[in-house]
Amino acid sequence: MTSSDLAAYSRSLIPKLSEQLRPALLGVFWLTLLTGCVFPLVLFALGHLVFPGQAAGSLLTRGGIVVGSEFIGQNFTRPEYFHPRPSAAGAGYDGTASGGTNFGPSNPKLIEDARQLAEDYRRSNGLPAEALVPIDAVTRSGSGLDPHISPLNAALQIPRVARARSLSEDAVRGLVAAATQGRQLGFLGDPRVSVLDLNLALDRVDPLAPR
Repeated sequence: MTSSDLAAYSRSLIPKLSEQLRPALLGVFWLTLLTGCVFPLVLFALGHLVFPGQAAGSLLTRGGIVVGSEFIGQNFTRPEYFHPRPSAAGAGYDGTASGGTNFGPSNPKLIEDARQLAEDYRRSNGLPAEALVPIDAVTRSGSGLDPHISPLNAALQIPRVARARSLSEDAVRGLVAAATQGRQLGFLGDPRVSVLDLNLALDRVDPLAPR
């Protein structure tokens, strides 16, 4: 191929490239507009219309003041409250540092952590040294922000909470039952207890003075 042939071939490519470049750029523009702007805005609007509470963060209030979210756990340490499962998010339930320990099942640190958590759980709830402890009481969730505990975990805390609030165990057990959620769609997951919902219900029945 001579130099003149190469020049002619190069000149013929320019119109072909321009023909392909224009629809490519238009495609990027319209897809970005559609999937990056229009679609999210439509979902946002539909969410607020159909599920206004969930779209706003599933917030829970007390006396008109937002005290938390249904789906983000909080730490409770006072004996008058039900305690959540342990958290590895920052210093504990830090929403800016969500995450787990990332320890493998054979990691000595995980084994020691579970042993110490079991001892603390038995001591705080007045359980004998050989008492079995629910798995969610001695393991930290993957997010560190789990808002739920198992019904067994809640049941073992009932005597402590009832004693600390001078309430009957039956009264506290009724509140636990009301805060217990069943399996999703009847077959997904396990029954669970919302800790924040339960503690708010306790404060409605027996308000505590703030510390």
